Amino acid sequence: MKLFGTDGLRGKAGEFPLDSPSVRRLGRELGRRLAGARPARVVIGGDTRESTPRIVADMAAGLAEAGCNVASAGVITTPGVAELVLELGARAGVAVSASHNPYEDNGIKIFGPDGRKWPDAEEEHLEMRLLEPATADGPAPTPAPPDPDPGLVATYVSRLRASLSRDLTGFAVLMDAGNGAAFQIAPRVFERAGATVTAINAAPDGRNINRGCGALHPEGMARATREGGAALGVAFDGDADRSIFADETGRVLDGDDVLWIVARDWKARGRLTGGGVVGTVMSNFGLEAGLANEGIAFHRASVGDRNVARLMDETGAVLGGETSGHVLLAPLSPAGDGILTALVLASIVRDAGVPLSRLATLEKIPQTLRNVRVPRRVPLESCPGIGAAVERAENALKGRGRIFLRYSGTEPLLRVLVEGPDAAEVGAVGDAVEAAVRAELGG
Repeated sequence: MKLFGTDGLRGKAGEFPLDSPSVRRLGRELGRRLAGARPARVVIGGDTRESTPRIVADMAAGLAEAGCNVASAGVITTPGVAELVLELGARAGVAVSASHNPYEDNGIKIFGPDGRKWPDAEEEHLEMRLLEPATADGPAPTPAPPDPDPGLVATYVSRLRASLSRDLTGFAVLMDAGNGAAFQIAPRVFERAGATVTAINAAPDGRNINRGCGALHPEGMARATREGGAALGVAFDGDADRSIFADETGRVLDGDDVLWIVARDWKARGRLTGGGVVGTVMSNFGLEAGLANEGIAFHRASVGDRNVARLMDETGAVLGGETSGHVLLAPLSPAGDGILTALVLASIVRDAGVPLSRLATLEKIPQTLRNVRVPRRVPLESCPGIGAAVERAENALKGRGRIFLRYSGTEPLLRVLVEGPDAAEVGAVGDAVEAAVRAELGG
């Protein structure tokens, strides 16, 4: 059993490993790893799911039992926790969120003192301890959630505002908060920069996070952007570490489009290093080809922002990200921050003095991504039906495109990506491979 995936620990709230005893135990083990001459300070916060306060309470109780001083930010974005770790000089940060998953799920993401995701080896140690038989100590009293310090959210807002030198007075932004952690923070940041903000899906009730809205469902945001005459539309996921955009015409722009716009702007300003840009195996080939034409190197990492960050370190790149909307802007923050990405994009549009549609010129090749829900994760090399379908697909594409299959690191999904020069052919190949997956795995 592997508990930690590509983005922390995630599962059904209330079930192992997100039941109260396990979360409290995780807090104790983390606290012990942080033990030193002085009590370790740990920042904690989370999104708007109904299960988040209980998980925060259990985690904070475990940390306190290990001698840690816990600073609670209350409802805050995941990158906000990372930024507060840096601001406070904390030893660690804990964000309670399942990101883009439905409300029934939740998760725990841990940051180190550098504001970056907890190293794999440290997660493996925590996982090993969680999987050990628990001692029979009897039920522990239910802890109360720690009182949030409102000054912490204000500090994060100030850090975001300081990252933007451009005044956005009169700049109209349509913002879909996904009923998640950004529902108050994102409008506040943009309004402080002078922008005119219209916020939708900004009324969380504990169960409506990501429901038909936000970064996974940007169509409503895009339509509202066009109809409302906004210069830019943005949709965040539940913890606002990813953002998807729309230009003034209502065209949806994903992480590849953002990397294209920022890379060209930063190159013109001398901010882009020779390391170029880091994407992932899921990035559209059009991005790679377009950047090559601009004389910008492009590198592909495995999926997951920590893998992108690792390759950025290796190549010296200061810009990287994923098609899904995670974007890493190394000079500004160690964390992928959807609000920060939106600020940077808005600043570029304002400085350029042209509509966003004039900057979003990336020419993508036809691509389809199928997310097939599967009841189990079977090694693909042991699935002859799927292997045969992939071989037929590769023969059909004849080197003119590519097909790529991978299991999601956060959900029970097998992702099937197909790219090629002809949209109809890409769709047909995607249909065939998806049918083979469903036939063999029962998706």
